[in-house]
Amino acid sequence: MAIPSGTRIGHVHLKVADLDRALNFYCGVLGFELIQRMGPSAAFISAGGYHHHIGLNTWESHNGRPPAPGTTGLYHLAIVLPTRADLGRALKTLIDHKIPLDGAADHGVSEALYLRDPDQNGVELYWDRPRESWPRTANGELAMYTRSLDLHTLLASAEGEEEAARESLPDTLKETPQDL
Repeated sequence: MAIPSGTRIGHVHLKVADLDRALNFYCGVLGFELIQRMGPSAAFISAGGYHHHIGLNTWESHNGRPPAPGTTGLYHLAIVLPTRADLGRALKTLIDHKIPLDGAADHGVSEALYLRDPDQNGVELYWDRPRESWPRTANGELAMYTRSLDLHTLLASAEGEEEAARESLPDTLKETPQDL
């Protein structure tokens, strides 16, 4: 069976230790909208009024610890933003909230910021370049790569002025490993 080309990932459900803390991050920092809360144990959030893009629950994880390194599980959830300027604004928000980056990369097809939520789940914020600009081999196959992402120009795309972007980049992000 071949999966239909119109197939998409509908949502992700994350086990969290503290629902309010998770909501503060996903709604308060990243800007998702709370769609429904089920008491102290679960919440559904989205962008643009969809029923939910992310479910958060404490059903098996209330006051729990993140999985230990070297164990299986979710590597990261990826959130696609509509434009490069939106990704630049997201970077500005992360800086304003002092959220550290794990990395930042240009993959040819996309540009991405990598970080962790309060429960240490990996989060990727990215935007896709237009398909016609994706790198391809001589045979027409996709040729993705991982290169450094210039955070200064990313900020400039949101702020409209590169010099202001350079001045607003904190030293902690200047030292962040750029390649993943």
